[in-house]
Amino acid sequence: MYAREGPTKRYLSVDEWRELLGTSDVKYEYHHGWVYAMAGETADHSSISINAVRALQDALGNRPCRAYNSDMAVRLAQFEYRFPDATVTGDPHDRGRITEVQSPRVIVEVLSDSTETEDRTYRFALARACPSVQEYVLIATRYQTVEVYHRGDPAWLYRSYGPGENVELESIDASLPVDQLYRLTEVPLPGTPEDRPEHS
Repeated sequence: MYAREGPTKRYLSVDEWRELLGTSDVKYEYHHGWVYAMAGETADHSSISINAVRALQDALGNRPCRAYNSDMAVRLAQFEYRFPDATVTGDPHDRGRITEVQSPRVIVEVLSDSTETEDRTYRFALARACPSVQEYVLIATRYQTVEVYHRGDPAWLYRSYGPGENVELESIDASLPVDQLYRLTEVPLPGTPEDRPEHS
């Protein structure tokens, strides 16, 4: 997920939020009437996001599901709209000239120092509460590790993946090579000393 700046100073309806998006170059997430501007991220974060969408599209091929990047707003609840780094939907209504995904099946967030806590807590809670979401994916930027939470009965199931492995997304029958997700990045392997002054 992108880092985000403070909320607007006044309450906005969902329709007013949509109008704001239509007249601004900035993406704003919507949280129960308050909107938050999305700030930029690092080169590694951007590359991983691009790689994730490309890997998902390649894995899906010509099947009915669609993979979208962070330009697409995703409705997770009546008054909760987010811009995940990647989203997969299998709903035929989530295609064409739409601007919002209504039935996300897979949510992918690329972690960063400024957003990791929220991605692991509040955003994951939103995903769990959204009935269409079957898998929630977190891609680390401090080291090459991908975590997948899969909706189970009664509890969500967890699995992590590292270099040389394939991320298995059961809900869309897709397999994503971890090495492909980190292609052309400077993200170190797990266990590598973090000798860089800044992390994505």
